[in-house]
Amino acid sequence: MGQVDYNASRSRTRKRGLRIWVAVLALALLYVYRQQGLEFWPSSTVHSPIQAAAISRCRALQLQPGPPDDFHDRSESDRFVPQTRPHLVQNAKIWTGRNNGTEVLTGDILIDKGLIKGVGHFGSAFLRETYGSDLVVIDAQNAWVTPGIVDIHSHMGNGPSPALDGADDTNSHKATIQPWLRSLDGLNTHDDSYALSIAGGVSVALILPGSGDAIGGQAFVMKLRKTAERSSTSMVLEPPYTVNSSFPDPTRPPRWRHMKHACGENPSGWYSNTRMDTIYAFRDAYNTASQIKKQQDEYCSKALVDEWDGLGEFPESLQWEALVDVVRGRVKVQIHCYEAVDFDGLVRLSNEFKFPISAFHHAAEAYLVPDLIKKTYGPTPAIAIFATNARYKREAYRHSEFAPRILAENGLTVLMKSDHPVMNSRHLVYEAQQAYFYGLPENLAIASVTSNPAEVMGMGHRIGYIKEGWDADLVIWDSHPLALGATPAQVFIDGIPQLESPHVVKKPKTFQHAPSVPNFDKEAQEAVEYDGLPPLEPTAVKIRPIVFVNVKSVLTPDDEGVHELFSAIDSGTLGTVVAENGHITCVGVCSTDFADATVIDLEAGSISPGLVTFGSPLGLQHIEAEDSTADGAIYDPLSSSGVPEIVGGDGAIIRAADGLVFQTRDALLAYRAGVTSGIVAPLASGVFGGLSVSFSLGAAHKLERGAVLQEVTAVHMKVLQSLPGPSVSTQIALLRRLLLRPVDGPSKEWFLKVTNGEIPLVIEAHGADIIASLILLKKEVEHANGKTIQMTVTGASEAHLLAEELGEAGVGVILNPARPFPYLWEYRRILAGPPLTEHTAASVLISHNVTVGLGVIEIWEARNTRFEIAWASLASGGRMSQVEALALGSTNVAKLLGAKLPRKLTQDLVATRGGDLLSFNSKVVAVISGSRGLVDLL
Repeated sequence: MGQVDYNASRSRTRKRGLRIWVAVLALALLYVYRQQGLEFWPSSTVHSPIQAAAISRCRALQLQPGPPDDFHDRSESDRFVPQTRPHLVQNAKIWTGRNNGTEVLTGDILIDKGLIKGVGHFGSAFLRETYGSDLVVIDAQNAWVTPGIVDIHSHMGNGPSPALDGADDTNSHKATIQPWLRSLDGLNTHDDSYALSIAGGVSVALILPGSGDAIGGQAFVMKLRKTAERSSTSMVLEPPYTVNSSFPDPTRPPRWRHMKHACGENPSGWYSNTRMDTIYAFRDAYNTASQIKKQQDEYCSKALVDEWDGLGEFPESLQWEALVDVVRGRVKVQIHCYEAVDFDGLVRLSNEFKFPISAFHHAAEAYLVPDLIKKTYGPTPAIAIFATNARYKREAYRHSEFAPRILAENGLTVLMKSDHPVMNSRHLVYEAQQAYFYGLPENLAIASVTSNPAEVMGMGHRIGYIKEGWDADLVIWDSHPLALGATPAQVFIDGIPQLESPHVVKKPKTFQHAPSVPNFDKEAQEAVEYDGLPPLEPTAVKIRPIVFVNVKSVLTPDDEGVHELFSAIDSGTLGTVVAENGHITCVGVCSTDFADATVIDLEAGSISPGLVTFGSPLGLQHIEAEDSTADGAIYDPLSSSGVPEIVGGDGAIIRAADGLVFQTRDALLAYRAGVTSGIVAPLASGVFGGLSVSFSLGAAHKLERGAVLQEVTAVHMKVLQSLPGPSVSTQIALLRRLLLRPVDGPSKEWFLKVTNGEIPLVIEAHGADIIASLILLKKEVEHANGKTIQMTVTGASEAHLLAEELGEAGVGVILNPARPFPYLWEYRRILAGPPLTEHTAASVLISHNVTVGLGVIEIWEARNTRFEIAWASLASGGRMSQVEALALGSTNVAKLLGAKLPRKLTQDLVATRGGDLLSFNSKVVAVISGSRGLVDLL
């Protein structure tokens, strides 16, 4: 028997199926047209059903996506859920999105049938007559109301939380170019993130494939609320007709499609390619799509004039049809791209193959090359970026916190995005807040997460605005949306309230207005002037006095925590502070009669303790993804290779002090934000973490005075379900052995110090079950040795479940991350905080007398420590004083990690202008460094 050509057989089967489908479509179209009294073609010409379908298809190819002309004639949303009651939101400050985001109205919003039915003022007689008792009235009490938050870049559902090996569907490993893949096909509806993100006001997200492939596939716009159908498809907003083969009236415009591209390091690294390989792969793919388009256009030019002889079938390819739609301008292309070289390649590609680009994402260097971006084919792409998340790899090294304002000043549309779960999209509005803090105008900051992403994804006709006829997606905020810690009091999606019995924290009246923010004009100018790498080193003053005038308060650290040294009663009693050689010599009413003094007006600002950062590799890395810039990971005794005998074998212990790196950009940026010291343990891939060190973020090198504050602070270990290799029980068995019968070698001395209570044992653990085992282990060791040991649990995502037990056992906790998220299975039982829960993990632990500190995970986050502390304080609902809040990021962290609390003569203090360290109003202008014997001017 001869061999069967299975490929040819499949091809014939597909062609037969296509011919049947075309015939059925043609008959259906004929029926629809005749029912409506329309003529599909001139009556003098008779076409076969296949020809009729081809003509219809050719005419449809000429239509551009968008809403039909009568879209706003709708009286009911296509997403309306029957039995949903109408709602009236009264007495609101309404950010409508109109007039480039500058329109703010005071009034009411009426929503019904999934739509905004009106914005203004409504008479009670009209409402009673129309709705009767069915209407739900909400008195907003002059609260801010915005459209639902729109996330232009998310992997929610494709990279679900908690992350499990069998659930990740962000990237395919099959090929570099795959326009035929669809994020919808991997969308997990059980992701814990949906409810959390809705609690942050997010109503809509564009779910993108990952960036491992040059063309990763098609993306989909999703409404985040759960549906009765519980399917992924039912969450899609305006599904493209290609998704479910719902072929409507072909004379009406198609719906927008979306596609993910990526350039630079990600696709290159994924397939061991170079940038040259990636760009050629793009060109080859686009050439294929362009050839198919050309064949289709040639086919249609004949079909539309009835030249059927030898024409054959309509040329198409299931694999390439989406990319063909890209070159027809019917797809919103979202491109992961960082550097100028990559923008240049994609701009050339867009002009070569004549397709528009919707937005460049991440786009770390876009603010440096706005004119290049404007050369893209078609409309200028938007730029979707992070606020301060940067320098985690080489491509992101030149990103600036001033990028949003610089881009806006150059006429580019700025979008803030989450890249969820890289950043928790629940706090997407926090990205807008930071952009605003560093200079993006108020109207554009709010628009960056509402109206602008809606427009960029082709959905501005129904979301992103508060207008009559738009989808009823609204957020009622507890404060101005750009005020730090702004939290939804209620969220509506499709007119359905999403928060059941929300917990609302009463905020100060000042939080109902956009905060007054510092002036960063000089810094923004330097970011461009120095090609993204402006000088960050402070100006040190060692001899002459520094006089701070108009000081509102002075808070200082001591062995007990943070204490208030001075506080002005009002603006008429503002004080003076004199600092010399890094020490404060006078507070309150001081002489300013110094011939050589530098006088700094704090404008009702404050002097506060320098903050302490822990949890990230800050101090051991310059760029996380570049091994050549870091200390590297230490050996793990439980790994198959173990620890080399020459290092000490199983008894070895590594000191982080030996691998310290100074003047990293992240360290200097954190220093300029009031974080004066860091504590870091060796980079551990396994259970054994080594000895941590306390160091100054402002020092130039290790030999400088005060650079190393304490060479050893604590012994560090990990007990995690997520560690590769040994079981949790094995990890705890190792810990028990080291505490009760230390292994001979260098580590023995330090574990004896732990059991003698001389230094803390710091253990990273998240799950409540593991933390419970650690509490029992502590008691076991204390019983055996007759001495109390110092134990601190870091990470501690589920520690609130054991708050009472931790308090009784005297175990301290460093929450890391400070705002919880269920990244992994052992993190999943978080205490989410308002509006989902009344209490936070910090407030619950503190109420049970647990000493609590706040940490960070990535090195770029250290600079935002001041804002994390403020957020924790605000979320506590007034249960935390300012000095208690400051201790969370300063004295508590030092105490829990064994860093000796600074004596008065060696403490570091931070001076802020315009407000205290925890406010959005203030700017850090100086560090009074007792440890280094100087004052740094910033």
